[in-house]
Amino acid sequence: MSIAKTALVTGSTDGLGRAVARSLAGRGYRVWLHGRHEERGRALAEDIAAQGGEAHFVRADLGSLAEVRQLAAALAGQPRLDLLINNAGIGPATTAVTGRELSAEGLELRFAVNYLSGFLLTRLLLPLLERSAPARIINVASGAQYPLDFDNLMLERAYSGMRAYAQSKLAQILFTFELAEQLRGRGVTVNCLHPATYMDTAMVRAMGVTPVNSVASGETAVLHLACAEALAPTTGAFFNGLEAATAHPQAYDPQARRRLVQASEQLAGWSAAGRV
Repeated sequence: MSIAKTALVTGSTDGLGRAVARSLAGRGYRVWLHGRHEERGRALAEDIAAQGGEAHFVRADLGSLAEVRQLAAALAGQPRLDLLINNAGIGPATTAVTGRELSAEGLELRFAVNYLSGFLLTRLLLPLLERSAPARIINVASGAQYPLDFDNLMLERAYSGMRAYAQSKLAQILFTFELAEQLRGRGVTVNCLHPATYMDTAMVRAMGVTPVNSVASGETAVLHLACAEALAPTTGAFFNGLEAATAHPQAYDPQARRRLVQASEQLAGWSAAGRV
């Protein structure tokens, strides 16, 4: 008996992640849902089941690397993982938050949640993804990209919420390109995208911005990258919506990419042996 394709979508209890998870379930994927809110996650899993799909929820706060490890452990024993979508994230700031915030480990919060959690989760799940090849990894980044200052990654100087957000999103892209090179020929592709500008999500509304695009437009872009047969061989690419695009120049600097990976391994406590 064949096992259904399996996907993990982080940040799937609201907004873009919720829409993508629903659509994947409708396409026959066994979907693992993730979020911080137990009640919303369980309700979505039940709703997907009522529509004839299969979904399972795992609660984890990606502001804690310990909980990222717990999320990975929940998936590690599964028979396969065909698709990992690192979608969870937090925006530049809410109207109630204007200062620099820290993760459970004392790291700049947007770097930790938007980038470092996905870095660690991806590293921990790579053995399962490779066993499931062909598999795809998709990092939901942004058109907002700010170059990384490796002497000030935690933004202890010159902090702003927008800079923190845009730096974390460019970090996702650098990691995408570097990991794609490392995985060439191993059956796992890695790509990233800016799904759509100012979608109608809680994150955008919290910024005080009037949405200009629907969640459906971003959903279409993510599903295109996740499921289109024509894109099966594509790896190491950045998309703006449905179109291949060019990211910030720093993303194409091999030295910068290697420096980011080295710093990330140290910050996340990840070793090449996979021990954390």
